[in-house]
Amino acid sequence: MAFDSLTEKLQNVFKNLRSKGRLTEDDVKEALKEIKRALLAADVNFKVVKDFIKSVQERAIGQDVMNGLNPGQMVIKIVNEELVKLMGSETTEIKFQPGSAVTVILMAGLQGAGKTTTTAKLAGKFKLKGKKPLLVACDVYRPAAIKQLQVNGEKQGVEVFAMGDSHKPSDIAKAALEHARKNGNNPVILDTAGRLHIDEDMMAELQDIKDAVEVHQTILVIDAMTGQDAVNVAKSFHEKAGIDGVIVTKLDGDTRGGAALSVKAVTGKPILYVGMGEKLSDLEQFYPDRMASRILGMGDVLTLIEKAEAEIDEEKAYEMSQKMKKAQFDFDDYLESMKQMKNMGGLGSIMSMMPGLSGMMGGKGKMKGISDEQTEQAEKNMARMEAIIYSMTPAERRNPDILNPSRKHRIARGAGVDISEVNRMVKQFGEMRKMMKSFGRGGKKGRFRLPF
Repeated sequence: MAFDSLTEKLQNVFKNLRSKGRLTEDDVKEALKEIKRALLAADVNFKVVKDFIKSVQERAIGQDVMNGLNPGQMVIKIVNEELVKLMGSETTEIKFQPGSAVTVILMAGLQGAGKTTTTAKLAGKFKLKGKKPLLVACDVYRPAAIKQLQVNGEKQGVEVFAMGDSHKPSDIAKAALEHARKNGNNPVILDTAGRLHIDEDMMAELQDIKDAVEVHQTILVIDAMTGQDAVNVAKSFHEKAGIDGVIVTKLDGDTRGGAALSVKAVTGKPILYVGMGEKLSDLEQFYPDRMASRILGMGDVLTLIEKAEAEIDEEKAYEMSQKMKKAQFDFDDYLESMKQMKNMGGLGSIMSMMPGLSGMMGGKGKMKGISDEQTEQAEKNMARMEAIIYSMTPAERRNPDILNPSRKHRIARGAGVDISEVNRMVKQFGEMRKMMKSFGRGGKKGRFRLPF
């Protein structure tokens, strides 16, 4: 996640605070200096950092904290509460018009921020909530912008309204709204053109669209990778065009993440969603309290549960658990469990949301203390595992017990690996099945190695 470096620095500060039985005013001030440096290094706006540190210091050097039983924990609690406050305190939903009135949402942003993809992601979110969104292709300048929206709309199962690139965006918006009223679409989401930088033409075009149709929500898409520039863009957009909320993209990357911490304080407008990956499902509602927990290395169990509910097929998960208990877990089930873990962002993503484990993660979802070579080797091992399983016949995947030497030799040739690798994997898989069976019967816990 973007805040991995910040999380590590803050955890070191908190570790020092916890190690002291009593805190002096100098202890708190020194800790706040370190927190200030960490926030500035994460590209958080200087004025925002200054105000944040001032608020924490005023609360932390109070009698109740300094004379409390555990002052270190109290300071951490105050930092957490001030972080939540900084990012908006409450989760903000996109507001819809009352009754059956059509809500028009205008998506704005600079080129490269991921606006068109984010527009399709947002439509998918609305569809999951029972809405019938209409995506509207108003970017008539960028080559393939219309096609990109159509492709992503089709993947999301959402209708896309397009009139080509020879009409004015304001006319397209007007025709789309008429189409939506006739066909029961709601909301109407306008994907407008971006520019390399903010200019008068862009602002004039947004105003033309707003003059042609009543826009109820203007949402700005900014790129976390651009750091402080993203905040400056948000400020300029709000001053010149007026925005109601922000979506921050690419927050899963190896970035400093300061935009997410600064944008609410600078613009006064809330972050609505954050983009946490390239898949069309990788758009998370923004919860200030959960994000603060993740930044402080406290995990985010609620988001993890929601991801699991969204990505894991309950029926398949139940069937798999029953098979495990009866030692009937087969290689097809193993492939399915791998697929579901990948859908949730992989092991690194899952661990980053677990309390106590998030601090073990380094940049780009890697475990601390694990070299790039070790990570690469683990990924190669996983790929070989899948190759071995895919080289089996359906009958062999369903019933590993029939894997005799001749079958194993054929599988090894098909996967391009040595026979010893097939033998090792089959042996470890058998050990895992036995262990799962003992867990199902409430047996004694032992040790086993996962077969990857």
